[in-house]
Parts: sequence; structure tokens; C-alpha cells
Amino acid sequence: MHSLFKNHWFIFSTIYLIFFFWYTNISGPLSEAEIKEAMKRFDSRNIVTPLKDRENFLKFIQEDDGGDFYMVNYLDLNESPPIMENTGKDASANDLLDYYMEYMFPEMFSRASHPVFFGSTSANAIDHIGSPETKEWDQVGLIRYRSIRDMLEISGNEVFTERHQYKTGALIKTIAVPVASPFIIDMRIVIFMLILMLALSVDKLRKK
Repeated sequence: MHSLFKNHWFIFSTIYLIFFFWYTNISGPLSEAEIKEAMKRFDSRNIVTPLKDRENFLKFIQEDDGGDFYMVNYLDLNESPPIMENTGKDASANDLLDYYMEYMFPEMFSRASHPVFFGSTSANAIDHIGSPETKEWDQVGLIRYRSIRDMLEISGNEVFTERHQYKTGALIKTIAVPVASPFIIDMRIVIFMLILMLALSVDKLRKK
């Protein structure tokens, strides 16, 4: 026990550094080759994509700074979702979304990406200008991604393509808006403060 107290700053520092380098993208922004590959996959999707959506996605990944970001998701659930193979005929929209997230959660967590909050709306949009079809939403979620590269890796395989069909079936409409990472809720700061308090508490115990 004495040895633990004596080396606690080293132990806590090591734990934090392991967390920090896992939680932080240290591979830098996307390369030109990665951007070209991402656009190749984007263009190969079997959906009709408006030109502006393509240009917007290209601009988003070209301006990658290598840092983390948040995706704000607005979801309008389909009250009569289609019958799909792996969820059955009595499945609700939430059942389809659960099947989709069954793939997403492990892929996100393994890349230090995770939900920040997710909840049902308590009313339609109160402050709303234009686009009346975007006034009504059922759920809102905020997802943290370690980097754009991690997001592309998650969405870049056949399993995601298959599961994403269930998300599409579960929704009438959706909007996903990327937002720059706010400093105040950065988990690296939160974990640092917690570990610092633990280390100082051990210092206090040693002095007794």
C-alpha cells in the first residue's frame, strides 16, 4: 500500500496518457488518397444524391483538421416502418434503429466515439423559420466522433451498408449536422480533472 501511495502520480499519469492518446486522433487529417477513396464510396451508393449534397460532403472532408467533432442528429420516426428481414413484421421504428445501432455502438466505442446524449423531443420546434417540413422531430441525438477518418471507417464496410437500410426504414426524415468540438465538454478535460482530484486525495491521505 505504501508503494502505491509513493508512486500514485506516476500511475495516474500513465492511466491518463493511455486514455488521452486513445481518445485523440494522432494520425492527422485525411490524406488526398483517403479523400478520393471516400468520394469513390460516396458515388457508388445506390441512391440519388443531389449535387449540392456531394459538394457539401467533399468540402467537409477536404477541410478536415484531424480533430474530433460532434454530429447533431434529428430523427422523425416512421410510425409504419417496412417489414425487414432481421426485425420482422411487428417491429417498430425503434426496433429497426436498435438493430442499426447494434452495429454502430461497438464500432464507435472501439474508436473513442460515443453518444453524448439522446432523447425524445418534448414538443415541436418552438423557434422555427422556413422549411415547415423540418418543424416536427421525434428524437435528437448528439454523437462524438474522434475524427472524420473514424466516421468514414465505421461507414465504409458492407455491414454498415446492410444495417443502414434499417435506419432508413425507421425514419420519415432525418438531418445530421457536424459541429466543431466545444472545449467545455471535452472528456479529456473531464477525465484530467477527475484524475487530478484522485491524485490530490491520495496526497492528502499520505499526510495524515
